[in-house]
Amino acid sequence: MRYYPPVGENKLKEKEVATMFDAIARRYDTLNRVLSFGLDRAWRTAAIRRLGNQSGKRVLDVATGTGDVAIAMLMLKPKEITGVDISDEMLHMARQKSSRYDGETLHFVKASAEQLSFDSNRFDGVIVAFGVRNFASLDAGLQSIKRVLKPQAPLVVLEFSQPQSRLIRSLYKMYSRWILPRLGRLLSGVTGPYRYLPDSIEVFPSGKNFLTRMEQCGFERTRAEPLTFGIVSLYTGYASESHPDETGESEQI
Repeated sequence: MRYYPPVGENKLKEKEVATMFDAIARRYDTLNRVLSFGLDRAWRTAAIRRLGNQSGKRVLDVATGTGDVAIAMLMLKPKEITGVDISDEMLHMARQKSSRYDGETLHFVKASAEQLSFDSNRFDGVIVAFGVRNFASLDAGLQSIKRVLKPQAPLVVLEFSQPQSRLIRSLYKMYSRWILPRLGRLLSGVTGPYRYLPDSIEVFPSGKNFLTRMEQCGFERTRAEPLTFGIVSLYTGYASESHPDETGESEQI
């Protein structure tokens, strides 16, 4: 797979990302557990808790994958949980898993972050776990999410980042560049997704740079919190009262 920077509209990237995740969907959960040493569950739980009180409300899980985050959000007791993804196979796995839970609360829809087909101001909270790196357009995706959020509702983003410690960064780079692709191929039979991962992490505007992008796309009170020595970061922002198009603050897509 080619490696695309997370800027600009790129439909080719969207198609290739969907194909890539279709190929690993059936082993995706096992791969996550093994390759993250089981830490992915703790990371996701931390992100869900940042959504705050969602009892009786509507929440959206963008880039839902196999639905782990959407299902875990049942703990918040919302009225409705909607998961969206661009991968048919991922959504198939999510629907299979969700059938064992609350079928009336959980819904899964095929959609890209850039083209969310929901009414404006519909959701009380949005979460994106390890998905923003894969947006065909980072700015368009964030603006689309902002549109469907109610004013002052939270967006929580969980994403891989670059550790600040030189030692941790070196160890992490060695693992992601040399060990992870080999383990991924051994467990899934394919290499592409696990070579794409470290490349996409390196070009992603993490930390303060990502907070700036959030603010330009209509979010305020933004905050970044590093987890596990900065291997991942937890970003929080709240939808402003006005759309970024109305203030002229957003970047041109």
